[in-house]
Amino acid sequence: MKLKNKKLTEDEFFSTRKEVLSQWSTGKEVDLQEAADYLKSLPKEKNFCYVLSKAKKEGITLAQPRAGVALVDAHIELLRYLQNEGGADLLPSTIDSYTRQNRYDECEIGIEESKKQGRSMLNGFPAVNHGVKGCRKVLESVNVPLQARHGTPDSRLLAEIIHAGGWTSNEGGGISYNIPYAKNVSVEKSLTDWQYCDRLVGLYEEMGVHINREPFGPLTGTLVPASISNSVSIIEALLAAEQGVKNITIGYGQCGNMMQDIAAMKALKEQAEEYFKKFGYDIELTTVFHEWMGGFPEDEAKAFGLISYGAVSAALSGATKVIVKTPHEAVGIPTKEANAAGIKATKEVLHLLQGQRYPETQKLRNEIKLIKAETKCILDKTFELGDGDLAVGTVKAFENGTIDIPFAPSKFNAGKVLPARDNNGAIRFLDFGNIPFTKDIKDYHRSLLEERGKFEGREVNFQMCIDDIYAVSRGALIGRPGK
Repeated sequence: MKLKNKKLTEDEFFSTRKEVLSQWSTGKEVDLQEAADYLKSLPKEKNFCYVLSKAKKEGITLAQPRAGVALVDAHIELLRYLQNEGGADLLPSTIDSYTRQNRYDECEIGIEESKKQGRSMLNGFPAVNHGVKGCRKVLESVNVPLQARHGTPDSRLLAEIIHAGGWTSNEGGGISYNIPYAKNVSVEKSLTDWQYCDRLVGLYEEMGVHINREPFGPLTGTLVPASISNSVSIIEALLAAEQGVKNITIGYGQCGNMMQDIAAMKALKEQAEEYFKKFGYDIELTTVFHEWMGGFPEDEAKAFGLISYGAVSAALSGATKVIVKTPHEAVGIPTKEANAAGIKATKEVLHLLQGQRYPETQKLRNEIKLIKAETKCILDKTFELGDGDLAVGTVKAFENGTIDIPFAPSKFNAGKVLPARDNNGAIRFLDFGNIPFTKDIKDYHRSLLEERGKFEGREVNFQMCIDDIYAVSRGALIGRPGK
């Protein structure tokens, strides 16, 4: 196995870089030194690292939407609307699905069709095709920092283009932007490709430019137990830190039981800091909470209720930022007006709850302790499988099911873990697959699900999981029988 968790040498990086930049014609626009100089010339208010660090010090939660269309001018119009009308604190550029699969020829067709049709024929912004010049035009047209949000197993050329274009954050990682998004990409390949993305950020740091990296916390966004998503976030953060990344935002997707969601966020931050300290990484760490990623109610008023519920959890957890959903989630890509409305609803809640935190109860502390214990089981075994090498161990952990993401399409994921909610709506393990939990942990999960089964008068089985998947879109957290 060639993959190792070791910082790429400049020779290794630059020999690969020639191939990366030749993947599409806009690669020739990238000049590392010129890009670093451009990034240094930007006002600090357009740097993700600065804005996140400031929010962290002030104890406030920032709001960031998702958004992206095919053409540069239309994308600028959309982002300006979300900034000016929605009040977005941070802006995204959601990247289209063809770019995510490195199918740039088809992006080009989508761009031309968008011009003919007068509307976006792509479900995002094709940053690689628009190149450094297009990305800079977008950045220079708004007043806040830009981040690329996508779902790309091989994000190397995209990373080169967006960072040279002045975008100071890139979301994703070799696990979180592979296993939940792709079927046939090996874990070893995606980890290797994301090492390149992280080493690129490390080189910018060495040149005096601060760039943020953000593992994608929600994964499949469907009943993902906190210990699984936290383990993946910590692994990706540690792999990034080894490549020289200095500013990392780790995150978690709302699962619905507020106490458990708060516990998951606290456990993630505390445990990540413990691992950074253990391995000697000096990281500026911030956090992100994702509003509900599962099925949404079609009724807009009900959707606003769900959005606001997520905003409450984000605020009370002390998250540095929250990723905002829209009242059109159930029907497709939102209008700019609906997107702005989701931001405004979220920000109103954030303002009302500013400074407030979820109370430190014994129940909360117990849940934090449980999540950290489960996460430690996964990470300990992953390090063991790699004989101390986290990258090698991660590949092997997927091979034997030590890491197993529910409902992921990847053939490199075991797919044996099944979640279900307990009688209070917290997510528990219905089937552990091959995740290496202790007997005490497993017995505790079973007892909580049996408590729910007794309350509902039914056996603990797969139907609970199915019912829970659809519950929130139907107006309930727990999928009770007959409701």
